[in-house]
Amino acid sequence: MNTKYVDLINQTFDFPQPEFALEGNQLFFHDIDLNKLVEVYGAPLKFTYLPQISNNINKAKNWFNDAFNKYKYKGKYKYCYCTKSSHFKHVLDEALKNDIHIETSSAFDIDIVENLKKQRKINDNTYVLCNGFKREQYITNIARLINNGHKNCIPIIDNYEEIDLLSKEIKDNYCVGIRIASEEEPKFAFYTSRLGIGYKNIVPFYNEQIKNNPKVNLRMLHFFINTGIRDNAYYWNELLKCLKVYTSLKKICPTLDSLNIGGGFPIKNSLAFDFDYEYMVDEIVNQIKLACEEEGVDVPNIFTEFGSFTVGESGGAIYEVLYQKQQNDREKWNMINSSFITTLPDTWAINKRFIMLPINRWNDSYERVLLGGLTCDSDDYYNSEQHINAIYLPKYNKDKPLYVGFFNVGAYQETIGGYGGLQHCLIPAPRHILINKDDDGNIITQMFRDKQKSEDLLGILGYEKESFSNNKIKSFETKNSIQFTAHK
Repeated sequence: MNTKYVDLINQTFDFPQPEFALEGNQLFFHDIDLNKLVEVYGAPLKFTYLPQISNNINKAKNWFNDAFNKYKYKGKYKYCYCTKSSHFKHVLDEALKNDIHIETSSAFDIDIVENLKKQRKINDNTYVLCNGFKREQYITNIARLINNGHKNCIPIIDNYEEIDLLSKEIKDNYCVGIRIASEEEPKFAFYTSRLGIGYKNIVPFYNEQIKNNPKVNLRMLHFFINTGIRDNAYYWNELLKCLKVYTSLKKICPTLDSLNIGGGFPIKNSLAFDFDYEYMVDEIVNQIKLACEEEGVDVPNIFTEFGSFTVGESGGAIYEVLYQKQQNDREKWNMINSSFITTLPDTWAINKRFIMLPINRWNDSYERVLLGGLTCDSDDYYNSEQHINAIYLPKYNKDKPLYVGFFNVGAYQETIGGYGGLQHCLIPAPRHILINKDDDGNIITQMFRDKQKSEDLLGILGYEKESFSNNKIKSFETKNSIQFTAHK
């Protein structure tokens, strides 16, 4: 009778897989000995495997290159990284090794762009696509970047006032894109995206604000839907609507030469994950070419803005099971030494699921469990896997430590969780390490940030350190306090 955890996995999935392998009863991830990682750095632990970022970028480039060759597509392909997925320097440094471009979302993104230019990681030929609703500081920063010579900075117009705001601060001519406010799926609580300008209003908007404006050139149409790129009727229908707008605009706007199809490639969230990326790219390129041929216009350059696809599969988190609580005759709670709410907030906020596997004890028998976090919040748990609708782990044994890994968690978790700041119930952020390979394929690890300490959190909360003297505190209060007189 097959009762070991390894038997369960082999019976349920095609295993091993390209990124996962088993040696004895221990799990390896991209040839990384995860148990050795825990021995050296402890748990809980966050890690980023940097080579996977370049791997995914080059996969996408190859898929588009193959499709362009197949259909003799005359446009160019530009891969942009959506920085909001992860703004960390080590992520941008790795991504920018691969001749890519950048998509931004807010004012401080432009500061990052300028920092990268100073380091010569990017140059004036790098496209910087500025999305999002643009408040005053964002407008100012975009204008500064363009005024300093970055002509490939293209603000993507999100509302009717942005051109006037940009024109007041940008000295010379500049290029823009327009974002389409796509229709949402029927199951959504609203019909149309809050982002961008409606399908029917784009051509009138161009005629009123851009066509006769000598300072502004329309270069790009931007299309993105919230559910991302999926092989379903909804996606293909929205893409065709977008292409109708593009071809209509192209006939009256000769400067329009690019179509941005946004991001939205899914990442692997289960050992049973199956998505035909190559087919989707092939069909998207084919549909764009067919639509343009039917209307007699030149095909556009194609831009993408992959965020989660770029960085998501590089991230992992490892926890130790501290204790098991049996709360009734059916439910066993394995308590981890961290919190899902704080370290994997998407599991709590949007019920997102990641690949979850033990990293040791694969030859032990297994049991069905629930996973609970350390906070006193009833929502701090992880209780199901999409592929089997339950969690099975090697049986708890207080004398045999059990470590659990979550994989492909590299996108959004740190920024949504407020990296480096306060966490729910003051649970400290775990240690974070970077993993790379040298030219000979040897694994190299580097500490990025140690786990949070109590003084880090106390400082954020405003509690004075004991080393501060009373005189310093009084001086601080005197210089920074303002007294108000109440109205009677």
